[in-house]
Amino acid sequence: MPPSSIEQPPPTERPSARPTVAPTLTDRLARIASGLIGGPFGDHAVDPPSRRYWTPVRVILLTGLIAFAINWLQKYPCAAGGWTDWSQYTQACYTDIRALWGAERLNEGFVPYRDHPVEYPVLTGWFMGILGQIAYRLGNVLGTDGGPIFWHLNAIVLFICGAAAIAILHKIREDNRRTDLPGPNPDPALVYSRPSRPWDAMMLAAAPVVLVTATVNWDLFAIALSMPFFLYWQRSRPIMAGLFLGLAVAAKFYALLFIGPLLVLALRQRKLLPALQATATAAVVWAVINAPVAYLWRDSWMRFFELNSERPVDWGTGWYVLRGVTGWERLWDSEYVNDLYLVCFAVACLGIAALGFFAGGARDRVQRGLAWPVPGAGRLASADDVVPRLAQLCFLVVAAFLLFGKVWSQQYVLWLVPLAVLARPKWGAFLLWQAAELFYFFSFYGKMLQVSAEEEGRGIPEWLFLTAAGSRWIMVAVMCALVVQEILIPRLDPVRGLRSRPKREAAIPPPRATSDPAPAEAP
Repeated sequence: MPPSSIEQPPPTERPSARPTVAPTLTDRLARIASGLIGGPFGDHAVDPPSRRYWTPVRVILLTGLIAFAINWLQKYPCAAGGWTDWSQYTQACYTDIRALWGAERLNEGFVPYRDHPVEYPVLTGWFMGILGQIAYRLGNVLGTDGGPIFWHLNAIVLFICGAAAIAILHKIREDNRRTDLPGPNPDPALVYSRPSRPWDAMMLAAAPVVLVTATVNWDLFAIALSMPFFLYWQRSRPIMAGLFLGLAVAAKFYALLFIGPLLVLALRQRKLLPALQATATAAVVWAVINAPVAYLWRDSWMRFFELNSERPVDWGTGWYVLRGVTGWERLWDSEYVNDLYLVCFAVACLGIAALGFFAGGARDRVQRGLAWPVPGAGRLASADDVVPRLAQLCFLVVAAFLLFGKVWSQQYVLWLVPLAVLARPKWGAFLLWQAAELFYFFSFYGKMLQVSAEEEGRGIPEWLFLTAAGSRWIMVAVMCALVVQEILIPRLDPVRGLRSRPKREAAIPPPRATSDPAPAEAP
């Protein structure tokens, strides 16, 4: 039986002469910062550069490895455990990985789910369980505490996951293919009509929050599994995209939010079958991973779902800030907040779905032959790139989940960073958002110190913590507004590389008539 034609990538060949975006020419902040290394890309520079070794992906990966090394040093004081005088807060080095070594009884050789319920999805539980068994056995052989071994093993594997995520994001942006074109075999010139943007991956590698949150939890593992979903979907391989989507959901549930935007765009483009294939594959993969645990140790498997439904309003969420600013006592009721969250998130998702389905609709209908251009309404070319991009909608949905959720742990910012890079690769607002996240990160530990130490003068006051949490909420909302703006006005979207509309040239005024005739030449 011949293989499915839908799973095979379309026979498109990348154009040989394809423009590559130089960030110093397209991003104002990158242009200013380039003054430190010689200035923007010049008129006499070789394009493409004739470098042999320091290719963009190697420079970006080196930057990422340096960031991971700094994170390792930043968390090192907490690696040994035995935290005294609240050192995990005073040095801002707290990590769930080290804390859960004892809390999940990995230090006793327990196997997650079988011997002890775990508060994480199954694939993350297996991740910690396998490394936990290695650390436990090595500790017994070496006659030492396995806790530091466990943390360092996790850090190494998570750094590998982070490097993989950076490399895959680089590949996504290097190809930068369009997925909104009609027909099974679109014109290769249109598929690759967007410029190559390999340097966008630098935003993930150099994101300031990576320096302090990379090893707070196991989120880099889920991110490394979610990035291939976007790569394979861009390459028109829905089965492989669904495979990695199922793995990502089995590691962290946030990846489940990608399915909604996927189906909305599929309905809009009347290409529902590939999206259904990806979704069905993801469901099968998730079920295969979860079924044995759910069957053998059901109570342990249900712990994750029960914990998320029972948790009260978490530190630093929008609801916490609203309660602190207004004094609304009803927000102490977790069930009431659950209902508010569901309503707000549902309304946000409906709005995002409408945006994805209708934005740029007139041009899209003309492109697909469903309507005719209206005379005098402006030229609508068949190659107009107006359909919202999948990454834009995914960023908005995940951001809405965090903005209206009752839990917003500090490491959740890692979910948004690669999506933000794919949705809006502009440094200015990105770094302002990162600054707000860092402000919250250190304020959070100041608040934890104030609550835990219960000593006069330790930690930070409540108003400062509310300011930090509110700043983070506002900046994420601003990022959402900017993404929505670029969906509505595609020419502002740097990923599409659309030319700005030509401006009308000012009419040249006729020469002013002179009242006096020109003087006659002297004889």
